[in-house]
Amino acid sequence: MRHTLLFAAAALALAACSKAPEPAATADSAAPAPAAAEHGFGPEISAEDFAAHVKVLSSDEFGGRAPGTDGEQKTADYLVAQFQRLGLQPGNGDSWFQEVPMVVTTADEATSTAAITLGGAETPLAFGDQMALGTRTAQQEVFVKGSEMVFVGYGVNAPEAGWNDYAGLDVAGKTVVILVNDPGFHAGDESLFSGKKMTYYGRWTYKFEEAARQGASAALIIHDDAGAGYGWDVVKNSWSGAQYDLPTSADPEPRLPLQGWITGEVAAKLFADAGLDLEAMRAAANKPGFKAVPLGGATFTAKLNSSISQASSRNILAKLPGTERPDEAIVYTAHWDHLGDHSLTHGGDKAAAGAEGEDHVYNGAIDNATGVAGVLEIAEAFTVQDPKPARSLVFLLVTLEESGLLGSKYYAANPVIPLKDTVAVVNLDAMSVVGPTKDFVVIGLGNSELDDVLKPIADAQGRVLVEEDGVEKGFFFRSDHFSFAKFGVPALYAKGGIDHVEKGVEYGREVQSHYTNVAYHKPADEFDPNWDLRGVVQDLQALYGVGRELAGNEAWPNYVEGNAFKAARDASRAGAAAQ
Repeated sequence: MRHTLLFAAAALALAACSKAPEPAATADSAAPAPAAAEHGFGPEISAEDFAAHVKVLSSDEFGGRAPGTDGEQKTADYLVAQFQRLGLQPGNGDSWFQEVPMVVTTADEATSTAAITLGGAETPLAFGDQMALGTRTAQQEVFVKGSEMVFVGYGVNAPEAGWNDYAGLDVAGKTVVILVNDPGFHAGDESLFSGKKMTYYGRWTYKFEEAARQGASAALIIHDDAGAGYGWDVVKNSWSGAQYDLPTSADPEPRLPLQGWITGEVAAKLFADAGLDLEAMRAAANKPGFKAVPLGGATFTAKLNSSISQASSRNILAKLPGTERPDEAIVYTAHWDHLGDHSLTHGGDKAAAGAEGEDHVYNGAIDNATGVAGVLEIAEAFTVQDPKPARSLVFLLVTLEESGLLGSKYYAANPVIPLKDTVAVVNLDAMSVVGPTKDFVVIGLGNSELDDVLKPIADAQGRVLVEEDGVEKGFFFRSDHFSFAKFGVPALYAKGGIDHVEKGVEYGREVQSHYTNVAYHKPADEFDPNWDLRGVVQDLQALYGVGRELAGNEAWPNYVEGNAFKAARDASRAGAAAQ
């Protein structure tokens, strides 16, 4: 799951070449499936088959599956061999791959500057300690000079909610200052958006996108621990080092010249110097009808110097054509990439990378060899299904999730089956190895009608659907299904819960906490033969059941009324009906 820039392990290999090497596997022949060739896979969803896939993909041999490295090559060879074993077709015409172009931008903080000027006094801002700043323009030098600063509340333009923080405002050439999260979050008002539950409009990525659409020159989000769901150190670490993005040719949406964050302390001083109170302005921004407020004549000036390089990686995909409506599809997705071998960040000098004997391989067993293994198991179940699916199934294993959902974002902009004809997407990311649970977590429960498809399946398993812990952290917007949701495709992201059937909630919470604190995005995320995979099998059977239901009927699920993505779905289906 995203997002840390420990992914820098791949940067050396990526920067060195403009295109990732072609794998040995082709549409007609594949390299032998590494390390699992001796395993006898069966057609049913099983813990043994699932474990065999995870063990291979998360092995040291695969080096942490960083894009652009030998780990990508081995991953591609293995996955294509598995798809061929299942008798699936290449998912992109006659190819198993979709090349994903990317731009690598690394800011030179030593030569870059930023400052706020108010009342003739200039206040420099320190990179990392006081602010984080970046650009998505792929320009080596970006300069914003004397840009008027204006507070735009939460920076939300939500027509379906009757809310527009930019109403009547021209921000061309200006720097907008924005609160993180949603209007209902800080107010604790369930009647505003979704209250404590973050919506699409609360994500920092949306706020930058909207500021760009409005024509701003720069956007600065005010950090607070509660609203962001993490401390300033996460912002500082995530925004330092190499940053990855799609080129503008692949992602033509408007981009800000400069975007970033400022600490709460910097914001409080800025507002005070402008004769305003930050908390009073936050309270005002929580109310419908809020009007943007100029920050007392304050201006923002920044010069950002960056090194730019081009690179690429690949999505890996297969297809099972439908027997009756092959032009309509259900997509199963998981990201194959992880964080690589961190000794590579020091040019292969393991001594420089850490203590002697230290583990440098970020194996990514749970995140996300489990999801990839799950897609393979579900794909096999569809190949032996009787009757065969009427609609097509696409099994999409994407790259660069750890760098901002770039692989799925690229696919969503360049789908092999048009999104208007994509019935739903089911995402598997960091599956739960707690064991069998009474609860089944749906991240973003209540967003779409896919919940209604899953519920009777969960009921039959004796399980109850629950929303995720930490709804204010916006997990729905942090994995690959979100790339589809933005285009209106109903997305289901569900996994086992924590209420263990035999050992209870506290046991499940302890297992989950151990993973988060000890293994998540660390070398300790390794395959463990002692995992209790009974729950994984239930989860996979349920997620397969959702696809089986949709692939065998003519339903077109949608987002619920009031959801930010419903309008996009309505428009795409209306366009499909008109054809």
